[in-house]
Parts: sequence; structure tokens; C-alpha cells
Amino acid sequence: MLTVRTISKFTEDLLLKFDSTFPMDLPSLVAMVVVVTASGALAPGPLFFATIMHGTKSGAKSGLIFSIAHTIVEFSLVMVLALGLLTIANEPTVKLMIGMIGGVSILFFGILQIRDSLGSKSGALKSRIGIQSKNPLMLGVLFTGLNPYFIIWWLTVGAPLIMESLAFASMAGVILMYIAHVWIDYAWLTSVAYLAKKGTKVLGSKEYRILLIMFGLALIFYGLHFLFTSLL
Repeated sequence: MLTVRTISKFTEDLLLKFDSTFPMDLPSLVAMVVVVTASGALAPGPLFFATIMHGTKSGAKSGLIFSIAHTIVEFSLVMVLALGLLTIANEPTVKLMIGMIGGVSILFFGILQIRDSLGSKSGALKSRIGIQSKNPLMLGVLFTGLNPYFIIWWLTVGAPLIMESLAFASMAGVILMYIAHVWIDYAWLTSVAYLAKKGTKVLGSKEYRILLIMFGLALIFYGLHFLFTSLL
């Protein structure tokens, strides 16, 4: 029979479960990283279209090279951010700010991704790459490092993931988080380059749109999660 004490105990346990912005076991951390970062990896951008452009000639090889170039820039950025956050990760105000900014940003990117996927047959999925280069490694570094969306993504959406990882296992947790993220880049860009070589159109396909919508909904879920836990 439910009593006031039972309900009170249940409520207390529930609040304790969500009382910190960063309580994660390994499976939950990996699942969250995969879902949240996959949405960024799959979203069309300069590197994505450059991969298609070079993939029509070199196939999967170009996708692998672009992935390596992307990793060189991205891993450096993630480690710099992690080292900076490491010294202030336990400050309640910092946790609140990162949780709030990260939560709102994740919500924004999720809504934007769904809107773009539903917008039109081509819509926001179209882009043009005007730079030609015989060196995909250099092109990959440039398109990653000079992409403002990429930088903003890690400063907003990616920051809570780094904080989660630091809370889980300090810098080792950050490296684990990055491994859980980066394999998606390799798998996706290599597949896109391979399909481009085969003449398969990825953009505009029904399956691609459904995938983006699914990840957009997942972003909204995690955005609400970060906002909820931060406010508590």
C-alpha cells in the first residue's frame, strides 16, 4: 500500500538519480556519445561533400583519408577542451552553464536537423564544394578546422559529452568518449565515398532522411535530459 513515506522515498530516489548532470555508467555513456555525435557526423557539411566529390574518383580510399584528416584536427580540439574543463569540471556553476548551454544547443540542432530533413526534396541538404585539390588530406584538415559549424558543435553540444567523460574516468574517459565517436566518422565517410564511386546517391534518399530524423529526435531527447538534470 502506498504511503506518504513511500512516495517521498521514491521521489527522493528519483531526484538522486538525476541530481547530477554527469552520472553515467559505461554503456550509457557510450550509447549517448554514439547517438549524439552520429547526428553531427551524418549531417551534410563541407567535408561530407568533399568526400563525395573525391569519392567519385577514388572510392573508399578518399573517405579514409578524409577521416584521418578530420581526426587530426578534431582529436586535438577535444583534448584542448578537456584539459581546460578538467580544472573547473567540479564547479557547480560551470556544470550548470555547460548543461544549460549544451542542452539548448542539442535541442536546437535536433530541431534544425528534423526541419532540414523534412523541408524539401533537396533543401538544406544541398551544397557546393568549389575547391579542387589533389591532396585530400590537406583538404580534409582545412574543411574541418575552418568549418565554424564544427567548432561551435564541440563548444556547445560536445562540451557536456566531455564533462560526462571527465566525470566518468577523467582524461581516460575523454579518450574513451572520442573512440566511441570517431569510428562513426570513419564508417560514414568511407561508406559515402564508396557509394559515390558506385554512382549511388546518398543525399535526398528516403533512407537518409529517415536516419537524420531519427537522430534529430534523439538529440531532442538528450537536450531535454541535460536541461532537466542541470536545473535539478
